[in-house]
Amino acid sequence: MEGKKLGLRVKTGRGTPALILVAIVSLIIGALITARLDWTNVTSAGSFWKEGAVNKAPSNASASNMPSFVELAKNLSHVVVNISTTQVIKEKQFAPFPEFRGPLDDFFNDDFNKFFNETPKREFKRQSLGSGFLINKEGYILTNQHVIENATEIIVTFSADKKEYKAKVIGQDQKLDVALIKIKSAEDLPVAVVGNSDDLQIGEWVLAIGNPFGLGGTVTAGIVSQKGRVIGAGPYDNFIQTDASINPGNSGGPLFNMRGEVVGINTAIVAGGQGIGFASPINMVKEVLVQLKDKGKITRGWIGVAVQELTPDIAAKFGLKDSKGVLISSVTPGDPAEQAGMKVGDVLTMFDGRPMEELSDLPRTVAATPPGKTVEVRVVRDGKEKTFSLKVGTKAEDEIVEASSGEDKGAGESADKRFGLAVQPMTPELAKRLGMKDITGMFIASVRAESPAAFAGLRRGDVIKEIDKAPVTTLKEFNHALAGLEKKDTALFLVLRGKTTIFIIVKLNKD
Repeated sequence: MEGKKLGLRVKTGRGTPALILVAIVSLIIGALITARLDWTNVTSAGSFWKEGAVNKAPSNASASNMPSFVELAKNLSHVVVNISTTQVIKEKQFAPFPEFRGPLDDFFNDDFNKFFNETPKREFKRQSLGSGFLINKEGYILTNQHVIENATEIIVTFSADKKEYKAKVIGQDQKLDVALIKIKSAEDLPVAVVGNSDDLQIGEWVLAIGNPFGLGGTVTAGIVSQKGRVIGAGPYDNFIQTDASINPGNSGGPLFNMRGEVVGINTAIVAGGQGIGFASPINMVKEVLVQLKDKGKITRGWIGVAVQELTPDIAAKFGLKDSKGVLISSVTPGDPAEQAGMKVGDVLTMFDGRPMEELSDLPRTVAATPPGKTVEVRVVRDGKEKTFSLKVGTKAEDEIVEASSGEDKGAGESADKRFGLAVQPMTPELAKRLGMKDITGMFIASVRAESPAAFAGLRRGDVIKEIDKAPVTTLKEFNHALAGLEKKDTALFLVLRGKTTIFIIVKLNKD
């Protein structure tokens, strides 16, 4: 290429400087071409997936120059697959009205089946459709867990050549709604490039490719509407919201940025909503991908606390300047947090060097921390910062069961008209009937409708442990705590509900 074509003048009379200048220009042009054509080989995690280039700039074109999706759609569709699953459902032959089943159903059905020589259960097959994408040339495919859940057969179909393969499940996780499946192929398989979802910006163009309604490879475009959405899908909600059309069958398909990198897994839609879809950020999946491949499941970190949102009202009760942080509402005896010295009422602001500003920050961060790792935790207690060294553990998969709240009023009950509560002290007999052990506090026997307690969310069956940080285990302590609220607008209740304690702000009536 001649110098004048680049706007440079190269004198040929002095050969050496001209050659040096031409060499420098050639090196620059070569580097630009290499970067443009993605000839650099960037990989991660032992080359299990192909990592995108480091680039924090938005991947889309400027607003004045609308992007063309033609080349992207052509180049990316071959890494996206359709997933068809079959489930075998077993159902009792004589159950025409299952919605009317009662506690004696099994008793009568047993006799009925014996009379008719134990008529076998009826079996039928249920099929469902979803999407996925290849992340490794050995045939590993990422999809949603709900796409392949309880499947007895999984068929993967490539959109380009319609070839079908049987797949097996390598690993899955329900809480993150992610699954890793694998096919066998003698051919070299194309793989998607995995990007960095943390670099996504609101307003950035994205493409969703999948198998909506079983129609096959379908491409839709939109923008990133918001990040970090919590929609109640699970404990680790952190969704990318987009207006790129996501419909039934798109689940498990990739969400691409304009560099052709996967930045999310299309996961959820709003029933009846248009232009609102959600994708799991790919970075959350990358954190657990090797575990799924090697162990088939995810082992998460656990510290043994229950947390709740630090609202401005609660923050004011704790004497805090703002509501940044995560409020510790319960600490499990014997678990890492208690062993480290953490207590109920601590406001956690830092975990392993990461600031904890919102409620959803802590569960995700702790879960992603390898069990056995020792981390530094910073909390605010009584207006002062404290730092603890904590060794992260693991949690057995059990469920929290709520205690029964159907108790009658008993002797020693106190009724407070201002709050709308009727309470009685917890006794060993009452605790036994509720299935609790070693529980102290004031049992809520009833809550008056449209009272401050009802509006705050207190329920019959809750056990009040503290009022404005003062323990209440007797009627005397309870009445004394209420008397101290005469000139206050709000009261901070620490309440045991089921097996977890929570803080509740009760706004008081002035009349």
